[in-house]
Amino acid sequence: MSQDEARIHDTDIPDTADGTVTYDGPAGGWGSLQGISQIFGREWSSPAAIETLMRQNKPKGFMCVSCSWAKPADHHTFEFCENGAKATLWELTSARCTPEFFAEHSVTELRGWADYDLEMQGRLTEPMRYDATTDHYVPCSWDEAFQSIGEHLRSLDPKSVIFYASGRASLETSYLYALFARLYGNNNLPDSSNMCHETTSVALKKLLGVGVGTVVFDDLAKCDAMFFFGQNTGSNSPRFLHPLQEAAKRGVEIITFNPVREKGLESFVNPQNPAEMLTGRETRISSQYHQVKAGGDVAVLIGLCKHVFARDDEARREGRRVLDVDFIEAHTHGLDEFEAKVRAISWDEIERESGLSREAIESAGDVYVKAERVIGVYGMGLTQHAHGFLNVAMFVNLLLLRGNIGRDGTGISPVRGHSNVQGQRTVGISEKPELVPLDKMAEQFGFDPPRDKGMNTVEACHGFLEGKVRAFISLGGNFVRAIPERDAMEAAWTRMQLTVQIATKLNRSHLINGKAAYLLPCLGRTEQDIQATGPQAVTMEDTFSCIQGSIGLRKPASEQLKSELAIVAGIAKATLPDNPKLKWDDWVGDYGLVRDLIAESYPEMFHDFNDRMFTPGGFYKGNAARERIWKTESGKAEFTTPDRLNSIGFDDAPGRYRLMTLRSNDQFNTTIYGMSDRLRGIEGRRDVLLINPDEMARAGLSEGQEVWLEGDAGDGVHREAGPLRVTPFRLPDGCLGAYYPEMNSLMPVWHHDGPSKTPAAKSVPVRIRT
Repeated sequence: MSQDEARIHDTDIPDTADGTVTYDGPAGGWGSLQGISQIFGREWSSPAAIETLMRQNKPKGFMCVSCSWAKPADHHTFEFCENGAKATLWELTSARCTPEFFAEHSVTELRGWADYDLEMQGRLTEPMRYDATTDHYVPCSWDEAFQSIGEHLRSLDPKSVIFYASGRASLETSYLYALFARLYGNNNLPDSSNMCHETTSVALKKLLGVGVGTVVFDDLAKCDAMFFFGQNTGSNSPRFLHPLQEAAKRGVEIITFNPVREKGLESFVNPQNPAEMLTGRETRISSQYHQVKAGGDVAVLIGLCKHVFARDDEARREGRRVLDVDFIEAHTHGLDEFEAKVRAISWDEIERESGLSREAIESAGDVYVKAERVIGVYGMGLTQHAHGFLNVAMFVNLLLLRGNIGRDGTGISPVRGHSNVQGQRTVGISEKPELVPLDKMAEQFGFDPPRDKGMNTVEACHGFLEGKVRAFISLGGNFVRAIPERDAMEAAWTRMQLTVQIATKLNRSHLINGKAAYLLPCLGRTEQDIQATGPQAVTMEDTFSCIQGSIGLRKPASEQLKSELAIVAGIAKATLPDNPKLKWDDWVGDYGLVRDLIAESYPEMFHDFNDRMFTPGGFYKGNAARERIWKTESGKAEFTTPDRLNSIGFDDAPGRYRLMTLRSNDQFNTTIYGMSDRLRGIEGRRDVLLINPDEMARAGLSEGQEVWLEGDAGDGVHREAGPLRVTPFRLPDGCLGAYYPEMNSLMPVWHHDGPSKTPAAKSVPVRIRT
């Protein structure tokens, strides 16, 4: 057995996993290159595509439109991953979705198309409005669109209008979009983080005083161990695999807890290493991989903390300590109550709720105890549960016990999915007015900003169902497809007076329209943005809180495209009364002026913004918790005492399963690039139900059998999805897997985390119907 093979420590995986669908190769390698070329063969091989990809995530290049991973100062030759390349080629496609396409196909017909087929029609080329008489989109001028949208907005109660933002719009556009909403009269500014990492923003803000992670990129090279919970690196942030590979090679213990065996956290072949590509030699990433039951992370983390306390007891008898008592005394609050609770919980309870053995959890706990510097990494496998706040809080508890926050090589690191979703929140896209410098903005722009809380995503969904939301403006995204309770939401959506979609490509949300509807095509991030003062640059914030500049150089897909910023300004000008402090035309002409406004509103983070925006690796906006300054109610980092042992929000019962919604390797959020989930061994289809062989046998199911899933939330509402093809897959008992967004119809809108209202997409109660 090789040294790399010996590093992997599989635990609690049933022997019956033999015969399940799986992928035998590593993440990366030739499979990654083939995955790109199979979908974008023509674009992938064109000189324009190669030139563009060579500028991706590099100084004076453009920020990837996919995930929010860092753009490091010391970059690789190819600073893009498989999914990042897919996202770029998706934008660079030669296909065009023109007015002739819409003349040929009615909206009703297009609603019956698959998500993949809609997006593969290519780039939108002209502004369009929905003609209800003919049920077709028809061309319109930009002036017509702006003026009509403005007239509708002026006729509505501002509190009834939603200003939604997906996670890709630049800081400049996001700032003006939020300003527009508040000038109009509301804080109804939900964004895509409401559906994924709002749990992070709420939990870390309360417990550490900051709403984002405390880790910076350089910490990855300084840690001794990493603990992963519910994060699929191989598909969702593949460039993370490079520092993970480096860490594994230098002996860093990487401990993974995830219900699904995600290939990127098992093994990796670096496509940038010729020797690895030629020999196929792979690096084992995780030294321990534990398949925790969906929603069982609370129990795992309690078990890890319980083991830390036990090892501390042993050390005290020898005159040592495992707990960082100096840190705990000076910087934390609430340990005594938490410790008493953890000590009182039995290992039998922990094993039952986690689906793991005591031995497995203690083995991981020993790694934590021995490591001097630990980073905690997590994704939506922690946040998207009915008690996701508790998941995050328990992870914070574990790190606090040994002072693993606020030192180099330590910290908590939520990995954000979309390219600027964190940055949008930083510059004002928030339904929570207390997070925005409203007094300063009132002074800047001469108005009285609304002070009442706005609607987040779940509250907006309730507003649709109740008829309280009358208009919806979407800055990117595919909102109707992404939200829970899809069938009911689509029916309610058409009762709105106005829907406006700012987009690069067609998706299903554009086909569920209000009485008046506009589809406004925008420039992509790879494209030249020429305004009155010349070519413009924009900025984004990465997952490590660094601000990066981005410049597009490709010729736009259509001469009629406008930038997102210009579209927002055009609607705002047509809607709002005159105000000499609102210089929309100047701001569109020179984005540097917008950055000056941001610096004025947020001087601590964005001082000298224009001068610093192209700092190699980005400039760091700062993080108080990283400096061990705790902006919490107690003035210290908070321990949280658990009141339950799982995060699912419902009781187990015979025949009731925990459904996890998953994204495939050929997918980013709701965007479906193709029908290959290579890293799980699933090809050519998405209508699959993943279930382990033991569960198949108990339920009397056979491989390939078609079944339906029915919601089992107990509220009397019938929800179903299918037919789905039974597929044996390595999952814990009681757990099922199926693809997002197709399974959203099974998720009640009220099934969400309490404090953050993040939809609980990783543990949906369902039954199987044959």
